[in-house]
Amino acid sequence: MLCFILLHAVASKPISKGYPSGYLMAILTTKKASAIKPGSAALPHGGVVGLWLFPYETPGHGQWKIRYTSPTTGKRRAKSLGAFPEIGIAEAGRLGQSIRDAVDAGIDPLDVSLSPKNEPTPVIDPAAIPTVAEAVLAVHQAKLPGWKNAKHAAQWISSLQTYALPMIGGLPLPAVTAQDIADVLHPIWRDKHETASRVRQRLSEIFGWAMAHRFISQNPVDVVGHLLPRQSARPEHFPAMDWRILPAWVAKYLASAPPTECTRPALLFLILTGSRSGEVRGAQSQEIDWRRGVWHLSAERMKAQRAHQVPLSTQALALLRGRLGLHESLLFPSPRGIIPCDMVLTSFLRRVRAPSTTAGRVATAHGFRSTLRDWCSVHGVRHDIAERLLAHEIGSAVEVAYHREPLLDERRDVLQNWADYVLSEVK
Repeated sequence: MLCFILLHAVASKPISKGYPSGYLMAILTTKKASAIKPGSAALPHGGVVGLWLFPYETPGHGQWKIRYTSPTTGKRRAKSLGAFPEIGIAEAGRLGQSIRDAVDAGIDPLDVSLSPKNEPTPVIDPAAIPTVAEAVLAVHQAKLPGWKNAKHAAQWISSLQTYALPMIGGLPLPAVTAQDIADVLHPIWRDKHETASRVRQRLSEIFGWAMAHRFISQNPVDVVGHLLPRQSARPEHFPAMDWRILPAWVAKYLASAPPTECTRPALLFLILTGSRSGEVRGAQSQEIDWRRGVWHLSAERMKAQRAHQVPLSTQALALLRGRLGLHESLLFPSPRGIIPCDMVLTSFLRRVRAPSTTAGRVATAHGFRSTLRDWCSVHGVRHDIAERLLAHEIGSAVEVAYHREPLLDERRDVLQNWADYVLSEVK
């Protein structure tokens, strides 16, 4: 019955139906919708009563929701209609008007099946219901021909493989709850705003696909916002460990790692070099100048897309020499012989409750760069040298152009003193 009503609405009724006589409202434009920002007020569609665009955490992205009074219970209800810009203004209007027509006919869209008239809801063999990992692969393959950018296609599935699948990949689609989605997003919700928003949007696509194939009846991503803390408009700093407690912490948690382990040696090398997690996890033996003790990172491996050289302390070099032979090229391979995922270091720090200077937060891998920077400030390290240790640009574009000297010897001295300090309590 509902399907007939929905189809009839699209074919024969104007989107503006449902407004009181003489009530006029301008239809939301794509330009205005694309300008929606996190934390801003929801935007009315303008063509359908109760249809609004609610902002996501990513600028220019939002969620279509229609509010209505249930004709069966008299209670106010809301139904999600999908994400913008994937669902445009015209399509949202058609979907919203279909809901309005159903309500006018005495049907609550949240209470009934979307099966065609006089056709029973098909019974799906539980064995035929895919897992989340299988659904991700299916959706990725379906979307692949439409992507012109190969890099985006790779990033789309990689983000889900990194953050979602380790936690929920093995679950059948109907078993996934909003709490499961929240558990996926929570570790990156504050520290990686953009990444979290992309993962959330892509998971919404996966479960939207599952709804279309009748594997599930509701999208758990639609309500996950109620289980997550509000993101601040200003990005927070990564929680960092106080440099004064670092030697004792390293001695307790990192010094005793066996040679074949990946996580703790990688984290110790990250601390000794002040490098980013991705740079360390992807480190390869061919990047090391063993004679000069320098780690050469290509522009493609750096956040700023500029080649970078890291002078290595004697301790960092010794650590790397102990990693040789574990893999044909990778210095910190996972047990499966691939680059470890981004969550490896984070999970370890959470597991041991690594203390930070941020109340209620554990230290993050990226935060150790701040730990090094604070130590440099206290110990009188020149500003330009400290910034180069972290591969930061120094000053204006003109200053950068003229200040090309890598200062390897000066940076090596600092990192050697830093390594001596970090490992000072290791017996």
